[in-house]
Parts: sequence; C-alpha cells; structure tokens
Amino acid sequence: MNTAASQDALAQEFVTFAVETGVLRFGEFKTKAGRLSPYFFNAGLFDDGLKVGRLAQFYAQRLLASGLEFDMIFGPAYKGITLAAAVAIELARLGHNKPFAYNRKEAKDHGEGGTLVGAKVQGRVLIIDDVISAGTSVRESIAMIQAAGATPCGVTIALDRQEKAAENGQDLPWSAVQYVRDQLKLPVVAIAGLSDLLQYLQTTSSTAVSAHAVAVHAYRDRYGV
Repeated sequence: MNTAASQDALAQEFVTFAVETGVLRFGEFKTKAGRLSPYFFNAGLFDDGLKVGRLAQFYAQRLLASGLEFDMIFGPAYKGITLAAAVAIELARLGHNKPFAYNRKEAKDHGEGGTLVGAKVQGRVLIIDDVISAGTSVRESIAMIQAAGATPCGVTIALDRQEKAAENGQDLPWSAVQYVRDQLKLPVVAIAGLSDLLQYLQTTSSTAVSAHAVAVHAYRDRYGV
C-alpha cells in the first residue's frame, strides 16, 4: 500500500473511532467564530484509558509516517498536557523515546518555579494540540519555546477543520492551519481533516450518520478552504 493510501486509511479509522466514541458529534453547534457547525469535535471526551491510548496510537502513527523530525514534545495547557504525555508513552512503546514538557497557566513561585514543567525545553520542539482554532495557542507556545532557547519545528493536531479562520467577525481567506504553515512557517501534521470526515459520511453504512452529509457538505461549501 502506498503512503497516501495508508494515510487515508488511518484518517478513516480515526474518524470512525471519533464518531463511535461520541467525540465527533453531529447536529448544530456554535463555533468560536460564531458559526453554526453541523459537527463538533470535543477532544475532552477522550476521557478514559482506552480512548486516550487509542488516540495516542493515531498521533504516533501519523507522526512517524510524516517523517517530521523532532527532539521533544510540548503540550500547551490544558488539553495539550494529556496529549503530550500519552503520545510520548506511545512513541516510546514503538521505540522512539522522546521527552515532553508542558506549561502552567500561572507561574509557580515556589519549588522549581516558572511556567514550564517536565523535561528541559531544548532542541527541535513539536507542539501537540487537539485542533487549531485561531493559531493563538500556537503563537503562545512558540513564544514559550523560543524563550527557553529551543526551536519550534512543527505542530501536530487530531483534526484539521479545513475552514476559513475568522477575525473580528470577518471570514479570512485562509484557515488557521494554513496560517500556521504559511505565516508561522511550521509544518502541521493532522490525523484527519474535514475532507476525511466527508469521505466517511459518504461511505458509512449507518444511515443515521450519513444523513448529516448534506449539512456538512453545505458547511464546507460556505466556509471551507
């Protein structure tokens, strides 16, 4: 199987997993940009050992397939903390032991102090998160990594919504992921994207789920990039 085909298969596995666990839901949801989205991805619902372990496998498989080289993982608070730890464990299981670190929301004035926790932030640092909504979290992570004297080398996320970013109520001509790639000059490795979700909706045997395909298509036509 070629790499593109195997990555497509991985994306389909991930979307199926996210739907079956209730992490990816369909209906009507208001996004941070104020849009009414026909689907919602809530990574906070990867809330037990089996789910987080499986999620970490998807991240690790995608990262190893991408060829992106990094020395350590950085998880921005709060969701990134669990993700960084889980993916570091899975990578180590696969023979790629990487240190990880994360930040506190507030600086600690006792003990070791500071806002960074975990391994010393150094070398090529991979930022991990669930999605990129506006790029704000990525910019904040870049600043912390650079302040520590290290080099941000990429971002990995679970789902790329592949839709236009918004600012002050106005749609922008690029997505948050494109902003990170083109303006911040960092590669982004996503397990799956909106295009993979649409493919899933077109091929699933569940009529209850496939019924949402029209709404998701319409949303992509309006806001997609």
